[in-house]
Amino acid sequence: MMKSKYYTVKFRFWIDSDDGPFLGSGRIQLLENIKKTGSITNASKLMGMSYRNAWELVNSINSKSNKPLVTKIIGGKNGSGAILTDEGEVMIKKFYEIQNDIINYINFKYNHLKL
Repeated sequence: MMKSKYYTVKFRFWIDSDDGPFLGSGRIQLLENIKKTGSITNASKLMGMSYRNAWELVNSINSKSNKPLVTKIIGGKNGSGAILTDEGEVMIKKFYEIQNDIINYINFKYNHLKL
């Protein structure tokens, strides 16, 4: 007799704006790394990504948001850098809230999927 196989449902989601991708797991990771390091350069290095690619993603995120999620800091006693805005903090929390809701639904609906 053949043993039953169990399956799990996996997913990836992202949030689109009217003009394309807004936030997904990679962009959220970039925002979290900017918050952690205070720098787009250092955040991009943590991710193995070029500064140019990271800057283009930040620019895309900011242009698709009602308010900027990242602000650059020019000069000052600690040098240049970047910070996550309050709006950026809110969007990270909202992203994880949506993700957790989806995970909870999938786990509830398809806990022991047999095909």
